[in-house]
Amino acid sequence: LDSLKDIADMTIDIERQNAAGSELYLDGQELELVSVEVDGRSLSSNEYQLQNEQLILRELGQQHQVRIVTRIHPEQNTALEGLYRSSKMYCTQCEAQGFRKITYYQDRPDVLSKFTTTIIADGEQYPNLLSNGNLIAEEQLADGRKKVTWEDPFAKPCYLFALVAGDLAVLEDRFTTMSGREVKLQIFSEPHNIDQCHYAMDALKRSMRWDEERFGREYDLDTFHIVAANDFNAGAMENKGLNIFNTKYVLANPETATDADFDGVEGVIAHEYFHNWTGNRVTVRDWFQLTLKEGLTVFRDQSFSADMSSHAVKRIEDVQGLRAGQFAEDAGPTAHPIQPKEYIEINNFYTSTVYDKGAEVIRMMHTLVGEEGFRKGTDLYFDRHDNSAVTTEEFISAIEDANGIDLTQFRNWYNQAGTPNVDAKGVYDAEKQTYTLTLKQNTAPTPGQPEKLPFHIPVRMGLVGADGKDMDLTVDGKDAGTETVLSLTENEQTFVFTGVKEEPVPSLMRGFSAPVKLTTDLKAEQLQFLAAHDSDSFNRWESAQTVNRQAMLAMIDDVKAGRELTMPTMLIDQMRETISNPDLDNQYKALMLRVPGYSELAQAVD
Repeated sequence: LDSLKDIADMTIDIERQNAAGSELYLDGQELELVSVEVDGRSLSSNEYQLQNEQLILRELGQQHQVRIVTRIHPEQNTALEGLYRSSKMYCTQCEAQGFRKITYYQDRPDVLSKFTTTIIADGEQYPNLLSNGNLIAEEQLADGRKKVTWEDPFAKPCYLFALVAGDLAVLEDRFTTMSGREVKLQIFSEPHNIDQCHYAMDALKRSMRWDEERFGREYDLDTFHIVAANDFNAGAMENKGLNIFNTKYVLANPETATDADFDGVEGVIAHEYFHNWTGNRVTVRDWFQLTLKEGLTVFRDQSFSADMSSHAVKRIEDVQGLRAGQFAEDAGPTAHPIQPKEYIEINNFYTSTVYDKGAEVIRMMHTLVGEEGFRKGTDLYFDRHDNSAVTTEEFISAIEDANGIDLTQFRNWYNQAGTPNVDAKGVYDAEKQTYTLTLKQNTAPTPGQPEKLPFHIPVRMGLVGADGKDMDLTVDGKDAGTETVLSLTENEQTFVFTGVKEEPVPSLMRGFSAPVKLTTDLKAEQLQFLAAHDSDSFNRWESAQTVNRQAMLAMIDDVKAGRELTMPTMLIDQMRETISNPDLDNQYKALMLRVPGYSELAQAVD
């Protein structure tokens, strides 16, 4: 790129992979074509064709070098896709189809290339000239312009291309990887913001170490850059080695930022870094596979944030967000599977369903195979598909092959929309000392999918005795410890627990083990018992919320009937139990005491 706003000069080496066809179709939008060369020879206008936002080169042989020069106008780029100007800074946003606004190219995620990028610009106005990869050359030209060259040794699709040019302050640090390599870390932002970037740098280093320890993934370049731009409209973007963020997700000043702000910075910094392996090194074959990289990376950033703070609080907050956003999406006219089959506009793919429900689907696989099995599966996935563009099917297959598990029915989560309803009823037989749990699932019709096949739903559960402790479980004749995962695969299934010496209280869907709506036949007293004693922190909170919701709905009925409004004694007792419990941390207590919000109550009122 020369002088940024004038010329994009691209040279690509191409080689035909099959015998069919001699035409090359290159995508382009809002471009002014200056010249086209093939193997050093300029083509006349009758040797190529511009048609339907494509540049078509014909009668090509097996291997060529193609050079394309285009004129672009970043200052006029109000779509903020491709290369555009943000205040006094130039930056790019190429996911999903922004690169075609820079130059003509095969703008598809399955076209992987090694990029070498040279930027030439006024050295005084734009001292910081950044792109993907490692810096291999830098010089000051005689006319006052600056020339830098970056080389990315890893093949990537063009949606991961990035460029930033500006006059920015920098915060610098170092990180030593598990193999002993030293990586230079730099965060760039406007000078008045740079003092608020320290927490982001700390979060980045913790993310890098966590990814090594939890998933065995080591960073692979000599430098890692983050740029914080006030006007970046995409939130954050995982471009290889050069992440670009809106300042909201980088800046955090202890004097003005809330705990939620710090958590947001930590989570987004981690998310974009984790994409280095789940999205960049292994990328998507096409945009119908978007949940492959986003669902998996959301699961990874949620796991990281939980390890950095409170597993209980993080899980509750994630489920609250899922219910508020994705459940509503599943219940509305735009309901769609996590892997949609068609789209009109690619940017409409970036939904809570694809991201958040996609993360829940990954979490269910983790629940089914366990932490060790999931690590074996991801190791196999990376070994098989490094530097490749793949599909969700290849990820599922890696989990299957590494663990000897059949996930055929589980694939319904990828193909069917809607939130399943699970109804649970239990019967205790004191004479036989058995507890029989019957689970039923059904999913309401969604647009285009009137009939639903049963999902494979992992139900993590335990039985709680009168002493408040988990009972030892024997289910269907097999010892299962004090907690087990039941696989609900039919519309109705019955599970029989034997050797149950007293009537238990079931604790179902522990950790919110599946994105479903659960109904039970538990009485208020049993729910209050779980809220006080359940060993699963999520279900303890869930039970308290159910008691709160039922009490508040009853109070609404009292108001409608003109009866005197009183606070139920059970609710007061539950709050007192929570406040006085020394084993609960204050952040978790705050969530336990928080009553259901207006929108949640409104959904429950007929």
